[in-house]
Amino acid sequence: MARIFDIIEYPNEMESEIVHRFPDNSTAGEYRLGSNIIVRDGQAAVFFRDGLALDKFGPGRHIIATANIPLLTQKAQDLLTGGKTAFPAEVYFVSMKEFANRKWGTSQPILVRNPGMGLGVALLQGYGTYGFEVKDAQQLIIQIVGKKASFSVEAIEDRLRVALLSKLQDTLNEWGAKMAVPELLAKTIELGGYIQSLAEEEFNAIGLTLKRFIIGNLKPSEKSAQELRAMGMLDMATYTQLQAADAMRDAAQNPSGGAGLTAGIGAGMGIGNLMGQALQGGFQSGQQQQQPPSGGAPSGGAMSAVMTPSEAAQVLRVSEEDVIAAINAGDLKAKKLGNAYRISKEALEEFLKS
Repeated sequence: MARIFDIIEYPNEMESEIVHRFPDNSTAGEYRLGSNIIVRDGQAAVFFRDGLALDKFGPGRHIIATANIPLLTQKAQDLLTGGKTAFPAEVYFVSMKEFANRKWGTSQPILVRNPGMGLGVALLQGYGTYGFEVKDAQQLIIQIVGKKASFSVEAIEDRLRVALLSKLQDTLNEWGAKMAVPELLAKTIELGGYIQSLAEEEFNAIGLTLKRFIIGNLKPSEKSAQELRAMGMLDMATYTQLQAADAMRDAAQNPSGGAGLTAGIGAGMGIGNLMGQALQGGFQSGQQQQQPPSGGAPSGGAMSAVMTPSEAAQVLRVSEEDVIAAINAGDLKAKKLGNAYRISKEALEEFLKS
């Protein structure tokens, strides 16, 4: 036999819970007219029976009576006759406070058009916070919670983040078609407000309201060259040239030479001319691989089977000193013969992939 409750309350602060059912077991509770329901500040309580919402209570102490739950007497009058005073129902306590400072971030970079710069595209990554609260407790329970005894913030966050990131992606592409990426990155406040207005409808559909959407940081991806290649937007020759350009940048910033060269690069940012040439066929020499004349240095960026540091520097488009520094640092494998170094084509290709 179900337990009869005279006091119905959920004193938990609900820091991580949005909804909690009372009682929290699988059966409905038994209540009677005259029972007390206590709803704390920041809560709402919704009565359900047979899947139908009977009534909702705000903060305060309420006594269950026919006067304040008229629907109850209509739905359960068969149970309120014949000497029976108790009726089965489910009560859902809903947190009505704002769940603030929830985190969002781009797990994968967003491809954005970047007209007039480099390849005409950029890969952007961002992160920030958002806040939401329950707008319609009954709708949230019907649309999302169902019969669950407890429903946490984490249970819905993935859905909310997907909605927000889809709006972010659409907006970045829409705005990116009208302005350059540097200008776009300077408008994070306006961008956040616009995305909030777009996502509000999806939040409202499940009984929530989006209180704020803040972009904490939005910047070009640090691994754009590799990611663009993985997306099929860069051929090997262009990718190699981008690595060489990156090596030149790092060598200029490194007073000890070229040690620790990296392959990370911001697509469309800082190397626009080089990437633009790639689209116009400026790197065809890297694809056609011309053979060097006998005894001479490689021409057009092609690699011979064995190279001197000077010849390797021509392929990389850096100074011979940078190549020597990379060898001494152990980044580039080379064979020392007397006082001279010789570098194999395979070693240089391995270095470019690192």
